[in-house]
Amino acid sequence: MSPSITSEQLFAFDEARTAELARRLDEDDYPTPFDGLADWHLMRALAIHRPELARPYLHLVDQEPFDED
Repeated sequence: MSPSITSEQLFAFDEARTAELARRLDEDDYPTPFDGLADWHLMRALAIHRPELARPYLHLVDQEPFDED
């Protein structure tokens, strides 16, 4: 189970740190799938709580709608 993302953690982000997170997500070269998922959750939390930082990278957290039928 991964640790919770805290508000202190989110407010420690700035533009440079958010860009680095986005670069890792875009490259998608993680040692384990869980590392990538942790970064995705972090970017998603930034998009919710710090939208001014995550706005340029929303394409990394948006999910395309799909038809399950």
